[in-house]
Amino acid sequence: MKMLKSSLLIIFFIAFRNGVLSSPPDDPVKCTSTDTNCTVTNSYGIFPDRSTCRASQVLYPTTERELISMVASASKSNTKVRAATRYSHSVPKLACPGGENGIIISTNKLNHVVNVDVENRRMTVESGVLLRDLIHEAAESGLALPHTPYWWGITVGGLLATGAHGSSLWGKGSAVHEYVVSMRIVTPATAEEGYAKVRSLSESDEELDAAKVSLGVLGIVSQVTLQLEPMFKRAITYVTKDDSDLGEELIRFGKELEFGDVTWYPSQKKVRYRVDDRVSMDQSGNGLYDFIPFRSTLSAVLAANRATEELQEATRDANGKCISAQLVTGTLKTSAYGLTNNGILFTGYPVIGQNNRMQSSGTCLESNDDALLTICPWDSRLQLQFIHQTAFSISLSNITSFIEDVKKLVGLQPQALCVLELNDGILMRYVKASSAYLGKTEDVVDFDITYYRSKDPLTPRLFEDIVEEIEQIGLLKYGGLPHWGKNRNLAFSQVINKYPNADKFLSVKSKYDPQGIFSNEWTDQVLGLKGAVTILKDGCALEGLCICSEDRHCSPSKKYFCRPGKVYKEARVCAFES
Repeated sequence: MKMLKSSLLIIFFIAFRNGVLSSPPDDPVKCTSTDTNCTVTNSYGIFPDRSTCRASQVLYPTTERELISMVASASKSNTKVRAATRYSHSVPKLACPGGENGIIISTNKLNHVVNVDVENRRMTVESGVLLRDLIHEAAESGLALPHTPYWWGITVGGLLATGAHGSSLWGKGSAVHEYVVSMRIVTPATAEEGYAKVRSLSESDEELDAAKVSLGVLGIVSQVTLQLEPMFKRAITYVTKDDSDLGEELIRFGKELEFGDVTWYPSQKKVRYRVDDRVSMDQSGNGLYDFIPFRSTLSAVLAANRATEELQEATRDANGKCISAQLVTGTLKTSAYGLTNNGILFTGYPVIGQNNRMQSSGTCLESNDDALLTICPWDSRLQLQFIHQTAFSISLSNITSFIEDVKKLVGLQPQALCVLELNDGILMRYVKASSAYLGKTEDVVDFDITYYRSKDPLTPRLFEDIVEEIEQIGLLKYGGLPHWGKNRNLAFSQVINKYPNADKFLSVKSKYDPQGIFSNEWTDQVLGLKGAVTILKDGCALEGLCICSEDRHCSPSKKYFCRPGKVYKEARVCAFES
């Protein structure tokens, strides 16, 4: 009966995501009075350390001139400033100003397309333009940005600051910042210069390699010019195989296809390959990719799913988790993950369509407010999808070894990674080495995992030790680079030492913002300038605020103790002992 109930919930979950109504996420900045006494958060409504970020006020510039004036005022008074974006999809504390007297400058109204140069295939946009609007506007002129993240509810400024990407080792690669040809960024300046100025950077300026992945510590991006391509078509086919040769196949697959990605279900011993490549514009097809997890969802269904998972956690029901995971992955497969051949129906693979209809989605943003009856699944107002996200990139030379280590863990605990498969497994995307100082240092595979987070920070998770060990294998044993816009604190411990050009980045930072008004405690810690991201306290390892070194960092009262890893003995994880 429980299995049937879960199956029906998932069916309703799929069906109602096709509805036309929703409640788009709220602004992440909230103020008690008109634009003053404010708080800012991320899209999940909570930062990794669960702290509250406050600001004295929020400002909404509508033009570059207004932005310059705002930065000048902050610079003159030496007031801390951080930029905030429309939906605030960065998990770490990048949007927090430094202290309650700091200022938030929101780019919500800097959301205009400045120019489309069809002849030279270039497009200039303000930094608050959503990826969705950039893609659509380019398509209107017969142009395409070839690689983008899969979720289009992020701004151009936000995705560049965190190095967001799609999946490709071809050409310039999948990171959006590789297609930046110029940028205008407003930074502090001297009194003689009016306390603020616009720095206009082009491909000939070495400092562009600092500005195009900056964590927002150089200033506020005003405009970005991107190099585009003529519109083209893609063909997508999903193929599921066993994972016996995954380590070797990952390398071959990434080199063979321009847009392919891979999703791994380790406990099911299965791999889903997205066979995704460019095809001739002459090929027929008007396919659309409206990815199911990015559609509107009935909040009642999300609540029921959350209640089921909380019960499974409380009763340590590993078998129930695995049954639920198989239902989720099976239903997504049956529904072709949201692909349709004509925008309405899925009739079979391959699905062929223009790049703008296939590369990114997020239709839960495109509907009228229905008082939270349906929402984007992660909407912070209800916190029904309450999760951790871990994302790190491993060099191609270490991929096979990493995969084998994970397989060894699964061999020891076959049901352990059903906790990841409930959220569609481990997504693997390809990213090319970059000239950006804080970009990828080698050609890599990016591993992206999403998993349950308790509403109580002192409550451990089922198979917590296995997921923690994978996290530490990737980050420590194989020197993985964390995604700047995701992850828990431990991923950023001494991370700046992994970037050979860190000194060049910090030199530009010192030049652009010598007072550090665009830096906060978090960015100083991450960049190795002051303090550490590790927070040592009771239960800190449960939230990824530390790697445990004592039992109290886990939850000894609930029989979770700090122990060595099972495969990577140098790891320290919170393991359950009955």
